Amino acid sequence: MRFIGQLTISWLTNALVLAIVAWTFTTVDAGSFKQLLAAAAIFGVLNTILKPVLRLLTLPLQVVTLGFAWFGVSMLMLWITDALVKGFDIHGFWALVWATVTVWLVNLVLELLIAYFDRRERHRRAAAA
Repeated sequence: MRFIGQLTISWLTNALVLAIVAWTFTTVDAGSFKQLLAAAAIFGVLNTILKPVLRLLTLPLQVVTLGFAWFGVSMLMLWITDALVKGFDIHGFWALVWATVTVWLVNLVLELLIAYFDRRERHRRAAAA
């Protein structure tokens, strides 16, 4: 049951991130709420299954490009999501670049917030024990 909860949180987080991207850029259209949820599911599956494989395959290129290759892999995940989900549209190369940067930034902020609250909770439990 815990796995289902984590999967649901991941899916909703992806939906939030993609909604923020669509709200931020007029060149990104999330479509309907249903299409946004579909895009979040596809994006999550791609990031869970395909992205690690591509990161491993592009490891030598990662070293040569000082990290830029993995940015390209992240862009590819968004582009594939765009291609697979009708209604979720990213219009143009630069929109894709900035959408990828925004996804990274929003995920970074969310990870920092989760780490902060997790640390606070551990300190609270330690103080109560």
